[in-house]
Amino acid sequence: MEIYDTSIAGKVAEYLLKIKAIKLQPKEPFTWASGWKSPIYCDNRKALAYPEVRDYVRTSLAKAVEAKFPKADVIVGVATGAIAQGVLVAQELNLPFAYVRSKPKEHGLSNMIEGHIESGQNVIVIEDLISTGMSSLKAVDALRDAECNVLGMAAIFTYGFDHARQRFVDKNCDVVTLCDYDNLLPTAVNSGYINELQVELLQQWRKDPANWIGA
Repeated sequence: MEIYDTSIAGKVAEYLLKIKAIKLQPKEPFTWASGWKSPIYCDNRKALAYPEVRDYVRTSLAKAVEAKFPKADVIVGVATGAIAQGVLVAQELNLPFAYVRSKPKEHGLSNMIEGHIESGQNVIVIEDLISTGMSSLKAVDALRDAECNVLGMAAIFTYGFDHARQRFVDKNCDVVTLCDYDNLLPTAVNSGYINELQVELLQQWRKDPANWIGA
C-alpha cells in the first residue's frame, strides 16, 4: 500500500475530520461488526453529502488511478460503500463502470459482478475504506474469476494494518490510497481534535486491534 500524495493525504484527513466522516474517541471506543473495540469510526460515504469534499475526493482518486494505473479499461466499485465513488471516478476518467456485490445476487441471474465487463480487460477496483482487506480482496477474486486483469486498487482511506498489507501482497494486488492512519493522526493533533497522549493510545490500538480493550 502506498500514499498517492502526502499533501493530498493531509487535505483528505482535514476534510474527513471536518465533516465527521472519521471520528476519534479513544475514551469512548466504538464496537465494530467483528466485535473489535475501536477508538476510531470511519464512514467515508458521508463525503458524498458535501460537494466540495466529494469533488476533491473524486478528482484525487482519478489522478491517483491515472498516475498509478494508466492502462485501465474499466472502473469497478466494491458494494456498497464504493459504488458511488467508483461511478464518480469512472465519469471523471470517461471509463466504463461496474460493481462487485459482497455475495452473489439471490435471485435473477445470481450475478456477483453487475455491469458489463469483458474477459481480459484491465480493471481498477475502487474502495472507500480498507480495514482487514478481506472484503476488498473478495471483490478482486471475483473479478479474476471472471478472467479480468486486475491492475490494482485505489481507496480513500486505510488503517494500514500489517495483516491487511500482507493479504494484498499475497494476492499480488497493488494499492494506492489518498489517506491513511499515519497521516490522519498528525492532522488530528494539529487541528486540536486529539492530544499527544491520545495519539499513543491510538497507535497501541493499531498494533493489535483484535485484542485492544480500550483506555
